[in-house]
Amino acid sequence: MIRFEQVSVTYEGAAGPSLRDVDLEIPEGELTLLVGPSGVGKSTLLGAVSGLVPHFTGGTLRGRVTVAGRDTRTHKPRELADVVGTVGQDPLAHFVTDTVEDELAYGMESLGLPPAVMRRRVEETLDLLGLNELRDRPIATLSGGQQQRVAIGSVLTPHPKVLVLDEPTSALDPAAAEEVLAVLQRLVHDLGTTVLMAEHRLERVVQYADRVLLLPSPGAAPVIGGPAEIMAVSPVHPPVVSLGRLAGWSPLPLSIRDARRRSAPLVARLSAAAGPADPATPAFEADPASPAFEARGSGGGAPVAEAPGLLARLRRRGRPTPATATPTAPAEVRDVSVRRGRVQALHGVTLTVSPGETIALMGRNGAGKSTLLSTLVGTVTPTTGEVTVGGRTPHRTPPPEMVRRVGLVPQEPRDLLYADTVAAECTAADSDAAAAPGTCRALVSALLPDVPDDIHPRDLSEGQRLALALALVLTGRPALLLLDEPTRGLDYAAKVRLIEILRGLAAEGHAIVLATHDVELAAELAHRVVILAGGEVVADGPTAEVVVSSPAFAPQVAKVLAPGHWLTVTQVVEALKAAEAR
Repeated sequence: MIRFEQVSVTYEGAAGPSLRDVDLEIPEGELTLLVGPSGVGKSTLLGAVSGLVPHFTGGTLRGRVTVAGRDTRTHKPRELADVVGTVGQDPLAHFVTDTVEDELAYGMESLGLPPAVMRRRVEETLDLLGLNELRDRPIATLSGGQQQRVAIGSVLTPHPKVLVLDEPTSALDPAAAEEVLAVLQRLVHDLGTTVLMAEHRLERVVQYADRVLLLPSPGAAPVIGGPAEIMAVSPVHPPVVSLGRLAGWSPLPLSIRDARRRSAPLVARLSAAAGPADPATPAFEADPASPAFEARGSGGGAPVAEAPGLLARLRRRGRPTPATATPTAPAEVRDVSVRRGRVQALHGVTLTVSPGETIALMGRNGAGKSTLLSTLVGTVTPTTGEVTVGGRTPHRTPPPEMVRRVGLVPQEPRDLLYADTVAAECTAADSDAAAAPGTCRALVSALLPDVPDDIHPRDLSEGQRLALALALVLTGRPALLLLDEPTRGLDYAAKVRLIEILRGLAAEGHAIVLATHDVELAAELAHRVVILAGGEVVADGPTAEVVVSSPAFAPQVAKVLAPGHWLTVTQVVEALKAAEAR
């Protein structure tokens, strides 16, 4: 169905090709998962299938890509639209109409399908993706995850032979992601649709793949094979695979079910060690009136304060930190409700964030997570209730003053990027934050190794743009840091670097609130988890206690080793070391 014949793609001004001599074939009716670290050319490979590369992106394509017998060099994207459906990393860039139902019908209308067929397929897709209640909603009023589902639905309605998906579950909550993946399974198994999908959250999708296509490094030859075979050598892999490698399981498990069937010997070894902290014991203890506090990793890991992190290393290099480095007060949300037209976005939310505390906001798409962050930064005014950050009311405080108290990294990082180069963005960030020159660039280097100064932010991948936006906000080191889906588009290595930086900030007393669907991130980083549903807080407590009791939000390790309370592979390693020391 898809054939690459010695394909290389080089962009103008690039030091080398993004893809080099790719030669492979993807058969009809299979789900192929494209994996690899950020920046290795995954989006370029997907774009070559849809014809966006080079017709839309520019650059030079050598070799030949054919889809259902059509050469993408001689067929522009519109001439492939009846064969290939594409959803990119940014759903907003995909939309051409204003409402959900119109967007689902647009592609079919462009292809000239009969109205009766269009109506039937719209209804089918609304049901498949759980969008029926949103059919009349303006797309601009939807949450990021809801927009993602609409974008996927809009390419399903024309019934293409090939689906090309770039991070299709990155903005979806766990339940919505499962629904979308179930739909893809039905398309592959029942209709013979060929699906090529790039995804960083491998824990969600690898067990569904027929084959995995690995791009190990920029310009390196791709490796394709069975999921277990590729995961054994891949530099990026989900926690269940890490656990399998640690335990020496062969073949490696790809699903929770497979891992649980082999887990009895490992559980026995862990039982001989002192387990992680009692889940009834708070994972975070602090005296809000004192800068001295103890911040422990989720589930009783090593004290965060013992990990120096990037910021400490910067100080050792002699770079001074801004005057805003020491936070003065927590954030408080008291009985806050927010109504947007007919939608009750928040209802009676009360939340206190202490200095040094990291809180993960979790919940279904549209639960009110982003709205709550917006009230904390002051871009949304509560309908009722009160919000204070550092003793000030955000929506009544001038933005130049609030920016030193609270920083927000939004779901769409491009909202923070306006300069022509990475270097210019960093220079402006240093100036705005009164930080020492080079502070922002050091953060960018920590999150994005080898990203050049002169590259335009629009030429970065979605994950790279998000990391750049995060570095810009971190430069000011605000007392309260808000992150909306901070790992969207990040590979596992970049996520580890992000966790190190955020742990360092928390250890110094900065409060962090992150809205996320990434249960593995919450397990690694959060002291507390707050779950929202329908705009209300339905759970609030220590991470180990809340996520283990929730099938939807429990990390892979917790599911495999239940009823134990180990959340991460790191905790398992520490427990095994303790057992061996006895």
